[in-house]
Amino acid sequence: MTTIFELAKAFLAIESMTHKKLQKLCYYGKVWYLALYDENLIAEPFEAWVHGPVNRSLYEKYKQFGRYVITELVPESDIPEDLLGYVKQVYDAYGHMEGDDLEIITHREKPWIDSEGWQETLGIV
Repeated sequence: MTTIFELAKAFLAIESMTHKKLQKLCYYGKVWYLALYDENLIAEPFEAWVHGPVNRSLYEKYKQFGRYVITELVPESDIPEDLLGYVKQVYDAYGHMEGDDLEIITHREKPWIDSEGWQETLGIV
């Protein structure tokens, strides 16, 4: 099984991006894989935070970048070919968007709407 950090590095091998965008792409990487193959690509969970799905471990690793682009350079040759191929498919669907756009999209999807306590998190209830 792939780790959240391996998945993140695969996305960073394609493009330098903000932490928010990386979080959302990793989220889509996890849920797409589950939908397509009925198994987890990564074991680590995502939580419903104010700005959408967030993996806490990934957050801790990259939080120092704040709103700025993550400067970690990852050569494509460091990523297993099958993982890179899969990640490129997810990136083709969402990579043209910014983190804020991906946040909006995740907030409109059923898993976010159905997540327990999301209204309290946003201060709605």
